[in-house]
Amino acid sequence: MIDPAPPPTPDLLLTALRGGCPRCGEAGLFSGVVTFAPRCRHCGLDFASFNVGDGAASFLIFIVGGIILGLALWLELSFAPPIWLHALLWIPLATGLTLGLLRLAKAILIAMEYRHEAAAALSEANDGPD
Repeated sequence: MIDPAPPPTPDLLLTALRGGCPRCGEAGLFSGVVTFAPRCRHCGLDFASFNVGDGAASFLIFIVGGIILGLALWLELSFAPPIWLHALLWIPLATGLTLGLLRLAKAILIAMEYRHEAAAALSEANDGPD
C-alpha cells in the first residue's frame, strides 16, 4: 500500500500573520505576546525544539528605529510640536510596531526553521559523531 502524500504545508506569510503552527497552520503558536507555546494544541508539534534566537529583535531595532526617527524628524521639522506630543506619539507607536513586527518575525523564523528541518539538523550536530 502506498503512503498518502503528506499534507501540504501552510502558506508561510498567512500562517505567520495568524500566529499559526508551521506544521498544521492552526493558530496557537504563541502563549503570550511574543512567547512561544510549548507545543501545538492541534497537531502536537513541539515548539521548544526550535531556536529562533534574538536575530529578529536585532533587525527590528534598526527597522523600527529608522521608521520612528524619520517620522519624528519630519514632524519636528514640519510642525515643531511640543516635546510631550513627541512622547505621546512615538513611545506607543514604537512599542506597538516592535511587538507586532517581533511576533511576525518570530513566527516566520520558526516556520522557516520547520520547513528546512533546521531543528533536526541542529540536534544531530549537537549529538556529535557516532
